[in-house]
Amino acid sequence: MENKKIILFDGVCNLCNGSVQFVIKRDKKDIFRYAALQSGAGQELAAQRHIDTSKVDSIILIEPGVAYYTKSDAALEIARELGGLWKLSTIFTWIPTSIRNGIYDFVAKNRYKWFGKQESCMIPTPELKAKFLD
Repeated sequence: MENKKIILFDGVCNLCNGSVQFVIKRDKKDIFRYAALQSGAGQELAAQRHIDTSKVDSIILIEPGVAYYTKSDAALEIARELGGLWKLSTIFTWIPTSIRNGIYDFVAKNRYKWFGKQESCMIPTPELKAKFLD
């Protein structure tokens, strides 16, 4: 786990699960590990940082020992780490955080309606299991 960044995500959200799959496919440097917010590991990591997951309807990126990011900041940090053309997304940091997070919150509020919801958290394939925290 040393030098790994942790993405906490809504494990029952189809958009969130799709986003995790997107990152996994593009994480050529094996930077990220993953945990559903609903999992024991996700709840523990959030609690250690005093994040109330009932109020933070967001993806959370944790850099252990450094910082954590939520909402659009988390998404932009993840994209930056993917490198290549995704690094260009950092241009959006020029947009005020309140505007970026307003758009993020609008999508988050409607994600179940637009993309659907699963009954339970996704179960990673055996090949991907090592990337997920229990």
